[in-house]
Amino acid sequence: MAQSVWGYDSDNGPERWHENYPLAKGDKQSPIEINSKDVKHDSSLGAWHASYDPGAAKTILNNGRTCRVVFDDTFDRSVLRGGPLTGAYRLRQLHLHWGSSDDHGSEHVIDGVKYAAELHMVHWNPKHGNFAGALKQPDGVAVVGVFLKVGKTPKPEMKRILEEIDNIKTKGKEAPFHHFDPSILFPKSRDYWTYHGSFTTPPCEECITWILLREPIEVSSDQMAKLRSLSKNDENEPVNPLVDNWRPPQPVKGRIVRASFK
Repeated sequence: MAQSVWGYDSDNGPERWHENYPLAKGDKQSPIEINSKDVKHDSSLGAWHASYDPGAAKTILNNGRTCRVVFDDTFDRSVLRGGPLTGAYRLRQLHLHWGSSDDHGSEHVIDGVKYAAELHMVHWNPKHGNFAGALKQPDGVAVVGVFLKVGKTPKPEMKRILEEIDNIKTKGKEAPFHHFDPSILFPKSRDYWTYHGSFTTPPCEECITWILLREPIEVSSDQMAKLRSLSKNDENEPVNPLVDNWRPPQPVKGRIVRASFK
């Protein structure tokens, strides 16, 4: 397996990542399965707050592994604070993980339940100088995870992202994406679980404070189908749909998951 071509197929997928990225076998890997019975309610966990500048949104792209929206993070214009965090973390990008059908696709699993997709909003701690520096620190990155569940009602807030899908059909395609406030993607409830873990893609650095929101947002089956219409192939290659870009749960290894709610 060549360094640059990790993916989600049997020959280069999660089971083999550790061959090139030994961290993938570390003690604080993500995602994990969360079992309510093992979760500790922590009354000291406060509310988290996101103040996002819609003008910070820059582009949307298909990198062959996910659909990503990139934000300007050169200064504190879109930040996350509170909850388990100390200080303000800057929003850098958001991306999604999804399945080949509506009954799976999320990376975290809650009491055995898999959702159709999982949205990750990636923030970094500017006290570490830059994003690369933050990746080397245990408190370097904070990711807000939002589950997507299929229901009757399409989520109007997802519309903006899905409208661009046709412009970024194939790997390497990028389109301008301006004036977007990602906080519209949050559910009503602010309840969350938190634990210390890693990126769910190589090199799987263990620098993440996860804030996983308990309440999923609802999307329609059509909206999920639109996401699955992305391709992981280049423009001039045979069509290869981009689906099942999720990593299965990793060993918890004694970590405690705390909840902001009882």
